[in-house]
Amino acid sequence: MSDSAVSDSAGTPGPAAVAAGGPPAPEPPAGRVSTLARIPSSAALVVFLILEIVFFAANSPYFLNWDNATNILTAISITGVLAAGATLLLVSGQFDLSVGSGVGFVGLLLVELQPHLGTARAVLVAIAGGIAIGLLNGFLVNVLGINALITTLGTLAIFRGLTLAVGEGQNIAVNGFDWAIARPFLNVPIPALVFIAVAVVFALVMSFTVYGREMYAIGANSDAARLVGIRVKRNLFLAFVISGLCMALAGLLNTSLIGSSSGTTGTGLELAAVTAVILGGTSLQGGTGGVFGTIIGLLIVGVLSNGLTLMNVDSSWQQVATGSLLILAVAFDRLRANLLGGLR
Repeated sequence: MSDSAVSDSAGTPGPAAVAAGGPPAPEPPAGRVSTLARIPSSAALVVFLILEIVFFAANSPYFLNWDNATNILTAISITGVLAAGATLLLVSGQFDLSVGSGVGFVGLLLVELQPHLGTARAVLVAIAGGIAIGLLNGFLVNVLGINALITTLGTLAIFRGLTLAVGEGQNIAVNGFDWAIARPFLNVPIPALVFIAVAVVFALVMSFTVYGREMYAIGANSDAARLVGIRVKRNLFLAFVISGLCMALAGLLNTSLIGSSSGTTGTGLELAAVTAVILGGTSLQGGTGGVFGTIIGLLIVGVLSNGLTLMNVDSSWQQVATGSLLILAVAFDRLRANLLGGLR
């Protein structure tokens, strides 16, 4: 039955509504819905970040200076590269929880192969290793039809186990691969500059390309996207490959910064990336979100960790705070979805 059969253009109950026992519920103002929809990606996040900055600036004399700002950017850069790929996937309603073990595996390939192949070839093999993880995830999810959450939990365990077994749990140093510690521009380290470049590229792709728009459509309703001619499986397969490329880049950055790799390298990065993406307003349901919100989410987590460190808060409590942020972000995402659903 069409809406016009229930009410006329002025909102007066139609014959079908009267026959059903009463008028339909009044429609809420459109502005109220659109305002709620914008809150997570703009005002609420920015206000929370500003409050964080004000609080830590008042409690530590070392917080508000350029060196500390670059430290925050560097600290979030590796997670940020992973979060960019995670944003693309989550917008389409998919997950990749293997990114942390992928970073460790890429680092292991580099440090193990460098003495035998040289730095350049070892880097190429390490990049190929990250892409291979993305290809495997994409194949399992889109060809075999296995749930993305189960798939990437499985590959997380596989590549973490491989990293521990091949590296024998040892910390292996790498020589002549310290390019990431350079500060070529405004005393900003290369990892921070790489993260900014990656964020810009992803923002442009997701906002101004056909592929980016199709990923939003897939996340909103994959069946409808398929019916209008979008190649859903191909797009999602490519997104997993892109996530693998992000693993490779993050692994190389991490290995260069630390100067070594071990079996535990990258542990927890999947949680950090997902926290930032969800906190940034990308919905677990797919179809909404973006890189700008993810950047704000990363800054919120980065400022929190940095500020608590400057206040000499134990690292265990920092993990508690980060986990609490993730739960609050998911709860807020569900609350917003329920509110919008009720208003519509």
